[in-house]
Amino acid sequence: MTDNTETSYQKRTSARRLILFSVLFIALTAVGLYAVYDQFAERSISFDARLIAPQTLVAVVALLLVYFISDGLRLHFTLRALGHRLSFLVIFRLVFINLFFSNVTPMATGGGFAQIWYLHRHGVPVGRATAATTIRTVLAVLFIFSLTPVFLLTLDAFDGQTITGDLGFALAIFILLYLGFFIILLFRTRWLIGPLSSLLGALNRWHLISDTRHQRWQFKARREMLRFSQSFSDYLRGRPLFVALSVLFTAVFLLSLFSFPALLIHSLGYDVDYLVSLGLLVVTTFIMYFSPTPGASGISEGVFGSFFSGIISGNHLILVIVSWRLITIYLGMIIGLIVLQRELIKNRRKPG
Repeated sequence: MTDNTETSYQKRTSARRLILFSVLFIALTAVGLYAVYDQFAERSISFDARLIAPQTLVAVVALLLVYFISDGLRLHFTLRALGHRLSFLVIFRLVFINLFFSNVTPMATGGGFAQIWYLHRHGVPVGRATAATTIRTVLAVLFIFSLTPVFLLTLDAFDGQTITGDLGFALAIFILLYLGFFIILLFRTRWLIGPLSSLLGALNRWHLISDTRHQRWQFKARREMLRFSQSFSDYLRGRPLFVALSVLFTAVFLLSLFSFPALLIHSLGYDVDYLVSLGLLVVTTFIMYFSPTPGASGISEGVFGSFFSGIISGNHLILVIVSWRLITIYLGMIIGLIVLQRELIKNRRKPG
């Protein structure tokens, strides 16, 4: 089973596809930055050495460590609540592999599959791995989706914004659908077995999968869905300390992620209201969840530029956006690519 899973995974993440998504990520990022440069930055940009001042770099590195460590610990304690324990080295490799895949595939679809594949390689059953990664995602979604309406309604920065007017109803529908799907996935997993079975049957009728593969996939799909359902029940019945710590480190992870813009803006000499900066980035992240582009490239830059243009002068806006994405996304992606290559090379060297 491991060999089949790894072979399938390697096919899906072929070099050609990754290169295509990476080029698309870079191109859309450039488009987004140009849009901000043209529409919000008054076609001006200038480098400010205060961003690389020693005290700024120390603060950024310290916050970055909190960001990466809490990301790893939230998955670690989710797994512990499910009865699995992996070494911290394995967990933190997964942090960077996830950062790479979730940002070069549309709507972060590759990130979830990469985590499941990696955890399965290290002895976690597919159903349990799916449960662990889904629970980790749901915890973050609950925080972000709960806070977004609060900031949209309370922050003066959103007065008159289209997002709170014409799009308000659409956003409410998105929130309900997104949360509704996860509620069904977690609490009524069996409801999804029927549609999934029908989908596999349709693929077989359309001759996209063979009869043998259809039967095997039907069995595996039902088995893993039932395992997933049982895994979530096990999580809720898991050791309360581990459940609480998984929630706590999710909150720490998100708080550190949302704090980078405030830190960068403050380092440039602006008197920034931390709560306002936090709220703007929560809503930005919420919108990024629905972006069809790899890693929300283009959209994240555009939304950030629109929201923060009233706080930062035009010549600093592009600089802060690039710094924010470099610290929270690009750096982790580069490390993730290196870690992934080492994992694949190590896997190919293993005797069959």
